[in-house]
Amino acid sequence: MNVRSTVKAIVLHEGKVLLNRCRDANNGEYFSLPGGGQEQFETMAEALHRECLEETGYSVETVRFCALMEEICLDPFIRERYLQYAHKMLHFFVCRLTMTQRVEPTETDDLQIATEWIPVEDVPQINLLPKEVREAFSRLIAEEAPLFLGSVYLEHNHG
Repeated sequence: MNVRSTVKAIVLHEGKVLLNRCRDANNGEYFSLPGGGQEQFETMAEALHRECLEETGYSVETVRFCALMEEICLDPFIRERYLQYAHKMLHFFVCRLTMTQRVEPTETDDLQIATEWIPVEDVPQINLLPKEVREAFSRLIAEEAPLFLGSVYLEHNHG
């Protein structure tokens, strides 16, 4: 069985959240939390720090674990060509900046077109994927107890 362990950062700073603006043929333009796959022998905190620095140019540290979610992609092309992305466990963490000075990102996602700070109150109105995160966003940042956002089947993957 091939299940990818991924980490996603909810980086909060001065009433805003750090998001990657992305675009693909199936989802159009959307936002995604910074993060990605955990490498072998890498802790989740190390993966979050590395992925955020690579994708956004910001250094972060974890504050707390806030949610778990499972995604299974049904797309035959993804299952055949990119099996490692077809079944993912997403671990979500609230994070804070460890430096407000941004460096140049070194490894943005293929679908990523920008990194933006979005006001927290705007999150329910934007196309943030996965939609389960958008729908539970206020609870994710406010509640201390972690949430299980469910197991979902997707027709097409997203960033």
